[in-house]
Amino acid sequence: MTAVTLQDVATEAGVSLATASRALHGGTRVVTAELRERVEQAARDLGYTSHGPAQALARATTPVVGLIVHDIADPYFSAMAIGAMRAAHESGLLVLVCNTFRDPALELDYVARLRAQRARGVLLFGSGFTERSYQSKLHHELDLLAGLGGRVACISPHGFATDAVLPEHRDGGRLAAGHLAALGHRRIGVISGPANLLVNQERLRGFRDQLRALDIELPQEQIAKADFTREGGRAAAVELMGRVPGLTAIFALNDVMAIGVLAALRDELKLSVPDDVSVVGFDDIALTVDVQPALSTVHLPLEEIGRHGMRLLLEEAPTGTRTVRVPASLVHRESSAPPRD
Repeated sequence: MTAVTLQDVATEAGVSLATASRALHGGTRVVTAELRERVEQAARDLGYTSHGPAQALARATTPVVGLIVHDIADPYFSAMAIGAMRAAHESGLLVLVCNTFRDPALELDYVARLRAQRARGVLLFGSGFTERSYQSKLHHELDLLAGLGGRVACISPHGFATDAVLPEHRDGGRLAAGHLAALGHRRIGVISGPANLLVNQERLRGFRDQLRALDIELPQEQIAKADFTREGGRAAAVELMGRVPGLTAIFALNDVMAIGVLAALRDELKLSVPDDVSVVGFDDIALTVDVQPALSTVHLPLEEIGRHGMRLLLEEAPTGTRTVRVPASLVHRESSAPPRD
């Protein structure tokens, strides 16, 4: 039989993990009598047993928060990290940036280390991995952190319920598809990121859905997979155009890959953008206005997203989990135009 966790109690009571922890274990902030009774009743109903060391350490969090990112060198993550760090600085907190290199095992290790350091909270950036075993292990680690009085928030989906900032990745994919279709493109290729990332799945699903609604086919052969890197986008573009040479547009699921696509089309394939091939990216990192031609892309307010995430981490919610949804918008620049023919 699976042991009852603090997350189970929080869900049953309809409160956040941190509120459940304070109601059962104590802490620096006091919950109301009504909330305490609700959490205690949920614990009794579920047969939850508090962990002794967790109770002893619940008041011992440090003024440290952890930012767990996939790749801090990626402008997508660095822009969000700046927003989060500005908000943390306003609260007098020290920020530790943990770079996972998109390794699920390393991400779990960082959470465990931050818990051992009794960090005030952990903010998960980017995207969760799709593997169920990873999600279960991460959930367990974060449950232990919450049991010690730590708080948890995430940016983009991670496969479980917690305070979260959710950019509209799927809608962004729809916008990119609609933009290319409105320009007249029908033979469109996609440079997809790692298949085991939830964000990648959401962006690709939105793009597919909109093309399907417009009666435009996207065969599997017109999708190439790559790392979320410039070199990955470059190599994938060469491979994709070699396999399907008649494409008139390419949608890359992030801007860094899209910049690699621009380089491949220019330097290796000797094709003009947008005369021969239009290119659209996703995120609207700062570099998109400096490349030649300037990149059409799906805009997300990255620094604002980071601020939202840190505020969720630091500001207490009386009940339940909170969700901040951030809309996407399409920015049309020089890299996309109607097909030549």
